[in-house]
Amino acid sequence: MHELNQGVTVVTGGAGLIGSAVIWGINNQNQENIWLVDECEDDSLKKRNLEHLCFRRILALGEFRSLVSQKSPELSGIRTIIHLGACSSTTETDEDYLHDNNFLYTKELCEWSLCNGVRFVYASSAATYGDGTRGMDDKDEEIEKFQPLNLYGWSKHKFDLLAQKEGWLEQITGLKYFNVYGPNEEHKGDMRSVVSKAYEQIDQTGRMTLFKSHRPDYRNGEQKRDFLYVKDAVRMTLWLAENEQANGLFNLGNGTARTWLDLGNSIFSALGLEPNIEFVDMPEILRDKYQYFTEATIDKLRSCGYADELFSLEDAVRDYASNYLVPDRRLGA
Repeated sequence: MHELNQGVTVVTGGAGLIGSAVIWGINNQNQENIWLVDECEDDSLKKRNLEHLCFRRILALGEFRSLVSQKSPELSGIRTIIHLGACSSTTETDEDYLHDNNFLYTKELCEWSLCNGVRFVYASSAATYGDGTRGMDDKDEEIEKFQPLNLYGWSKHKFDLLAQKEGWLEQITGLKYFNVYGPNEEHKGDMRSVVSKAYEQIDQTGRMTLFKSHRPDYRNGEQKRDFLYVKDAVRMTLWLAENEQANGLFNLGNGTARTWLDLGNSIFSALGLEPNIEFVDMPEILRDKYQYFTEATIDKLRSCGYADELFSLEDAVRDYASNYLVPDRRLGA
């Protein structure tokens, strides 16, 4: 893995799943010159993500946005911003909040970065692709054709469209994360991965639940997702942050869609148990906004030179369960 440039690296959303894992990855390069931006004062689970991480400064979101809007000289040492801070709830209904927190915040940081020669890498999302009928190809420049299924997806898509219109994508990098899972996600509650929630279910009841399919072309449990282990997400993110010629939108996924049954069976196998999976009705509110198939094409990332092997679903779930979930550990512990 390449080392980040000298100077301060800012990681927004730094107490979250991907953010704290990215800081862990930077620490593994023996670097600590990191500013962490997040809201974690009253969140004990987020705070726990930070226990074994090293960074120089922690700022609240509002504090950091104020420094940026004021063009504060305090920011002069920043060389890289990895912007992962956002509301990631796919069921959020407050459009004004999403517009400010996901769209305007990203716009402010991008414009400041471009004016100050700072490397800017930001989290877009695979949710921008919608139901997948228009493809999920990060080489496709006709991004206006994509139709997200929820307000979260639209808040991410709006910035992608603006960045393309303004020509910013020639100088910055947007990361279309697919289904990222792994240690340090406990604070996400209902937005945790199925692996995390299933481990809790299995520990308490001996079984796990999956949503039934409500489409005749998919049998129960055979809906497919591109599951990306957070350790792979970190390596990809930091590699792109260091490679300043790798600009534009990039899919970050495993590259192979797997079924929810594959995932469930992997969890039971990692725990040394026989599968016990029950199917339950999907809530009505989700049925029209549910992605039945996601799969990243990662040829663009590979063609830029990224050569690391990726975890298989089975190996990733085994690592997650045996090294983090069962012993109740966080990254870096």
